[in-house]
Amino acid sequence: MNPSDFYNDRKYCEHCQTYVSYLQSTDQSYCVQCGHAVRLFSETDWVAFNEALKERRPKGGRPPKDRRRESA
Repeated sequence: MNPSDFYNDRKYCEHCQTYVSYLQSTDQSYCVQCGHAVRLFSETDWVAFNEALKERRPKGGRPPKDRRRESA
């Protein structure tokens, strides 16, 4: 990890309504401005992130047989 990445890393603070620097404890992250717990994404960004993942997921089901294969 590049040291400058640490200082540029941000998480979303619901209380401040923006992406902020944060302090990380063993089980939670906290906003350095107001002290409230922060999360990785805002609600809007979380929905957009999940939609983008859905589009990239392979469709379910069994793949078609390759009929051109020769028998062994």
